[in-house]
Amino acid sequence: MARENRNLWIAVTLLAIVTLGCRLSIGEPPTPTSTASAPEPTRQVVVATPIPWTPTAPVAPTATPVPFDPANSLEAQVVGVYDSAGPAVVNITTRALVYNPWTGSVPQEGSGSGFLYDTAGHIVTNYHVVENAEELIVTLADGRNFEGKVVGVDPSSDLAVVRIVADGLPQPIPVGDSDALHVGEFVIAIGNPFGQEGTLTLGVISALGRTIESPDGRFIGEAIQTDAAINPGNSGGPLLSLHGQVIGVNSQIISPSGTSAGIGFAVPANTVQRVVTALIAEGRYPHPWLGVRTLTLSPMWRQALAEAGVGLPVDAGLLVIEAVAGGPARQAGIQGGDRLVQVGNVRVAVGGDIIVALDDQSVTSFEELTIYLETQTQIGDEVQVTLLRDGEEVRVPVTLTERPEE
Repeated sequence: MARENRNLWIAVTLLAIVTLGCRLSIGEPPTPTSTASAPEPTRQVVVATPIPWTPTAPVAPTATPVPFDPANSLEAQVVGVYDSAGPAVVNITTRALVYNPWTGSVPQEGSGSGFLYDTAGHIVTNYHVVENAEELIVTLADGRNFEGKVVGVDPSSDLAVVRIVADGLPQPIPVGDSDALHVGEFVIAIGNPFGQEGTLTLGVISALGRTIESPDGRFIGEAIQTDAAINPGNSGGPLLSLHGQVIGVNSQIISPSGTSAGIGFAVPANTVQRVVTALIAEGRYPHPWLGVRTLTLSPMWRQALAEAGVGLPVDAGLLVIEAVAGGPARQAGIQGGDRLVQVGNVRVAVGGDIIVALDDQSVTSFEELTIYLETQTQIGDEVQVTLLRDGEEVRVPVTLTERPEE
């Protein structure tokens, strides 16, 4: 009976919970209530499913390409010249063994520049870049390296030709006319100063007709002076006009520090054309020769000779010390000195002819004579030599021959 009553009580209690929405606390008997309570709001439980975190690299903003818009026509020309000529400018690395009295033979490495002259792989550079080199490595603008072979050299013009065998070479750079240049024209130098490949510098032609000394102690005439920065490593690289033509080969600078001071010199393009053509064909360049040893009659020498009792009929010219035996001047009848006089610490042959002009162009120094022969004549040409002999002016035709190797 008691069990039935208990079951009845449990059923009533569950019915009350469902009806009134009351909660049952464990361990507490239900508390009857006389009034209905307001139902509590229904609570929703949201279960979030965890997502593994994967770190990502920051994304850089994408730059929108901007078309090249030159500030002016000069900038456009400079960029255009670099784009067209730059790929044909090369870096030349030289390696040689140099003897040192303390350590013996020591490997030595140097570098210079050059440019492609034709589609056969001929490269023009300076003689002093490849002088005494035992190995040449030519690096193109695209980074490819090739072994270079010297085709020909000419120390008197400081020019050399190197050749590489390679496919896919850039277009060679055309060579212009250096006789058509004007002081003040903008020029561009491209080369590898201090090993910095493909460096462009901009300047102007500062002067024309300069004379510079060649590696063999002779003279290079008609050199171009520029303030475009030229530094060690630029040697052999092209000096370019704004038309993209080679107008010279960068060769020398004047600088107290050994770096650019705004005075650089280039071998002129017309000399390059004349010499390089022969170097490619023959491996050497034959120089015209008059065949005389002379003394420049400078004010100092005129005074010294006067003090030695030698009277001179002119204020300037070239005193012929010797007409070399077998040479063109001797064969034409030009006379050298016939007696020796003591001038200071040296003995000088005097009494010879005095040259004052070639082809009616005045010459007052051996430098001027050399430059005239190099730039205006060829082997086999006949030149009219104006000279003074015993106070009388004489014209002597002389046929030039090849200068002998020394």
